[in-house]
Amino acid sequence: MLGPSGHEDSFTRDNLPPEDAWPRIELAGFDYPDWLNVGAELTDRMVDRGFGDRVALVGNGRARTYKELSDWTNRLAHALVADYGLRPGNRVLIRSANNPAMVACWLAATKAGAVVVNTMPMLRAKELRQIIDKAQVDLALCDTRLMDEMQAAGPVPIVGFDGTANHDADLDRAALTKPVRFDAVRTGRDDVALLGMTSGSTGEPKATMHFHRDLLIIADGYAREVLGVTPDDVFVGSPPLAFTFGLGGLAVFPLRFGASAVLLENASPPNLIEIIERHRATVCVTAPTAYRVMLRAMDQGADLSSLRVAISAGETLPAPIWQDWHDRTGKPMLDGIGATEMLHIFLTNRLDDSHPGCTGRPVTGYRARIVDDAGKEVPRGELGHLAVIGPTGCRYLNDARQGDYVRDGWNLTGDTFWQDAEGRFHFAARCDDIIVSSGYNIAGPDVEAALLAHPDVLECAVIGAPDPERGQIVEAHVVLAPGVVPDTATAERLQRYVKDAIAPFKYPRRVVFCDALPKTQTGKIQRFRLKQ
Repeated sequence: MLGPSGHEDSFTRDNLPPEDAWPRIELAGFDYPDWLNVGAELTDRMVDRGFGDRVALVGNGRARTYKELSDWTNRLAHALVADYGLRPGNRVLIRSANNPAMVACWLAATKAGAVVVNTMPMLRAKELRQIIDKAQVDLALCDTRLMDEMQAAGPVPIVGFDGTANHDADLDRAALTKPVRFDAVRTGRDDVALLGMTSGSTGEPKATMHFHRDLLIIADGYAREVLGVTPDDVFVGSPPLAFTFGLGGLAVFPLRFGASAVLLENASPPNLIEIIERHRATVCVTAPTAYRVMLRAMDQGADLSSLRVAISAGETLPAPIWQDWHDRTGKPMLDGIGATEMLHIFLTNRLDDSHPGCTGRPVTGYRARIVDDAGKEVPRGELGHLAVIGPTGCRYLNDARQGDYVRDGWNLTGDTFWQDAEGRFHFAARCDDIIVSSGYNIAGPDVEAALLAHPDVLECAVIGAPDPERGQIVEAHVVLAPGVVPDTATAERLQRYVKDAIAPFKYPRRVVFCDALPKTQTGKIQRFRLKQ
């Protein structure tokens, strides 16, 4: 049963799936009041608790205390309401790289009762338009350095903010004269606070709906139990804040416990190494490929000794990287698995129970099992589908695919796992054809659609090909139009075209030319044969 709502605009509550299509939600141990605003909890309440003078966020050459963050977000919230007419329940899209201004905009919009949709800076106009249409976005907040694609996306009001330390854009100027106190909107704990976008394997975006309580649950569960976060921690990492994983690990977790986060717009491994050394970071969240670079840098004298927790994100952690890290540092690396639908990590290793090639055990509050196609639990050691129940779960916004993810109350993540005799879970493979490359989820149909728009392409099919550095790479099998030469120049031309059409990380790193694609008698492309 849903609690009371503080939303004037009831769009998200109206578009929740029917309650009989929800997963079973088990909230034991996660008790919150009926009225809860997570934006206020992570800022104003932290000041009330005595953290005002401690550093909350560092980025673009400037540090901000919790008091400064509280004042900043309150002024922004006033501007959103008074100058731009934001109403509780309206959807606000935010487009930015990882920087303190993006976090401030997210917190401010949340305080004002909005439902926030964070988006990556690499998305193109077409992809932004799909999100705008799906979420029925009312207002877009965009870093002024990223306006072009946002303006090309279509008719939605856009307000610019300055993502640098200068804060000299329309939203910043509107906020400048506003009061530093703002009474956060009295939202319900079961009001939707965040829409996390995921494309899945079809390429058509899905919006996952997360309540105010959910954003605290991931901190009060995983971050408290597994990471043991304290106010002395300094978080760094590479996941985009636009991903629910990055928002949790680089904003919610540190702010919930009075810790600090150092945000990088370009979180390349060398940049991560530099800020770990400079800020004596204690918790790092990045992909296995980055940890491999860090291990090499340690041979050249890099000092990463301040790290007490290394979290592997975005893709399965290869056992050799876990072992090398453990051998060099004496500390374990934490692998885990989460999902946008579940908001964050629900299966993980622990600092005192971490093993190579192993995903670990459920976070407190979650239960997991391995099932067959009929939903029946399989014996330990056998492969099957991972099924999960816990305090968070899948709720798609107005999407018939809800029934694909939730079966008999269990969340089916689309992953193939097995469970060992001690009860630990081990990842085997994805159940669908999603391509996971360096932590990015890439839907093959997105890339195929971009390629097929090029006049040189007659047919194409995209698969994920194994890669030792990235886990997988996008591999495009292309049938060229008559007269087009299948050479390196053509491959590079197609790669550049895809980079310009959709987010650059989706482009095919390998192009294979072929005379025909394998198909069934009904004309369906047999991608499994391409993988073979």
